[in-house]
Amino acid sequence: MATTSQKQLLAPRLLLPPLLLLLTLLLSTHHQPAAASDPLVNHGAMRPTSGSSLLQQQQPPPRLDCPKVCLGRCANNWKNEMCNDKCNVCCQRCNCVPPGTGQDTRHICPCYDTMTNPHNGKLKCP
Repeated sequence: MATTSQKQLLAPRLLLPPLLLLLTLLLSTHHQPAAASDPLVNHGAMRPTSGSSLLQQQQPPPRLDCPKVCLGRCANNWKNEMCNDKCNVCCQRCNCVPPGTGQDTRHICPCYDTMTNPHNGKLKCP
């Protein structure tokens, strides 16, 4: 059986390896250089990340098929050709077109809803 003085000498030796391991892990995760954390360093090569949220944020949303969406939006408009022209311009800029054919859904696409004609200040998008 170990004496009290032997136990006191063994206690710090048992704690030292886990503390060093913890310290090493903390330093390696928190002290990365700024350039290494940039995913576009190394001539555009992407580093794999633990989560895909970084990659999802960098990808633009898929583009709408504006002519098809605007045909549906302007289907009931009495000035169909002019409605399609304006709708396609708004769709290209905003990448959003409200569903349906009425004015009650405009608020779903804020960019589309608030775009105005610079010459007369009226709403541009049908």
